[in-house]
Amino acid sequence: MLTNAEFALISLLAERPLHGYAIEQMVEQRGMRHWTEIGFSSIYFLLKKLEARGLVETLEAAPSSRRTPRTFRPTEEGERAHREEARRALAEPDRPFSALPLGLANWPALPPEEAVAALHARRDALDIRLNDLNARRQAQEPLPPFVRAMFDYSTTMIAAERNWLAETIPLLAETSMEKIDLKKRYKVLYSGSVGEFTVIDVPPLNYFMIDGFGDPNVEPQYKEAVEALYAASYTLKFMSRDALGNDYVVPPLEGLWWAEDYGHFLSGRKDQWSWTMMIMVPDFIEQAMAGEAVIQAREKKGLPALSKLRFARLEEGRAVQTLHIGSYADEGPVLQRLHEEFIPANGLVEAGLHHEIYLGDPRKTPAEKLKTLLRQPVRPAT
Repeated sequence: MLTNAEFALISLLAERPLHGYAIEQMVEQRGMRHWTEIGFSSIYFLLKKLEARGLVETLEAAPSSRRTPRTFRPTEEGERAHREEARRALAEPDRPFSALPLGLANWPALPPEEAVAALHARRDALDIRLNDLNARRQAQEPLPPFVRAMFDYSTTMIAAERNWLAETIPLLAETSMEKIDLKKRYKVLYSGSVGEFTVIDVPPLNYFMIDGFGDPNVEPQYKEAVEALYAASYTLKFMSRDALGNDYVVPPLEGLWWAEDYGHFLSGRKDQWSWTMMIMVPDFIEQAMAGEAVIQAREKKGLPALSKLRFARLEEGRAVQTLHIGSYADEGPVLQRLHEEFIPANGLVEAGLHHEIYLGDPRKTPAEKLKTLLRQPVRPAT
């Protein structure tokens, strides 16, 4: 039995006698290194091995050609070995021991983003190899049917692996990548206790925002705004995962609320309320990518409110925060205590808009179990 490289060499010598450099030229011209294991530095080493086994022999050089390179041809035994190896290669399925399965078996040894990047590099290398094979094929046209079959086999195998990578990379990326949970990263901003007011410092944060006016329970624009925010946020999430390797949990819906007459706000005159609904955007997202996400969401979803969505930075600084459990309509007494008791008692005054963070989904959670963080930016009274 011959090795892959030995079989390649003796098959070339079966066509016509050749010296080592001519063999290298044919290997390169035919792109044989895409489907054989023959290296330039190993050609003469392999020729010596085949000669020692009696499978090739040297043609006698003419007396005046002392410097002519040694030219080799198969012996009768070599021709028999060549025919048998050709039969076996056609008849017996390969049993290759690729390094890829070992790499996959050791997937946990690498950081997820590094492992995914390695598969992307493999895909890119396959693209280069496929382009090279196609170029070599075109350069040698017209081809005999058996040579055409050789190129077809190589390109088909590469295309098959390329298709496998196209399906596998997103799957492994999604299952291996640890999702960033902004509620955990900014734990203080998303926690609170019922009946307790806590002073916190809020860092500048980026948001998708949409402005509106009127009762959120009856105004169509409120529902449209929320739909647009989620459409853009999830589009951005998947863009971040695929382009940056950073997957994250879409943060909860938030809202800024105010009224020209503060009494209307405390009394629940929702038809007189103004609002800005918003969803946080992670700080590793650039504005350009956020803008592209809005464009893609608009093209895919066609939601009219997406044209009103903006990317903006909110700087609240020091704030007072508490947790409310129950219906949104029952927030009044808590807010009254906050504004009329806690804030003035601690030498503070309001310094921004009333801010709510919705930790529960009103579509799935009973009103009495809804969790809402109530936040009020403040500053010292003096």
